[in-house]
Amino acid sequence: MKQYLLSIYQPDGPAPDTIDAIMDDLAALNDDMRAAGAWVFAVGLHEPSTATVVRAKEGDVLITDGPYAEGTEHIGGFTLIQAADLDEALEWASKLAAVLTLPIEVRPVAHS
Repeated sequence: MKQYLLSIYQPDGPAPDTIDAIMDDLAALNDDMRAAGAWVFAVGLHEPSTATVVRAKEGDVLITDGPYAEGTEHIGGFTLIQAADLDEALEWASKLAAVLTLPIEVRPVAHS
């Protein structure tokens, strides 16, 4: 089975008023993924202001606060799944997008 990262694009700002219902639906979807043998793990992340970026350049290391990318969205969390192929991974991502009402990026995990 291949592994896929399902990254959750979350808008900056406070959580919606419906967050409790969304989290209940997310727990149910995670249970479905576990039952299907697709779920590896999932995690939410703190807000982007807690990020620290470490960058190597010309033999020096620069450490800065905040996310590297500028924008009005950030990675709010992710789920790592295993799936037979991209089509199956996209099916799980579609269900995740429907539950969270947020964009989901699907990316295969590179294995060495």
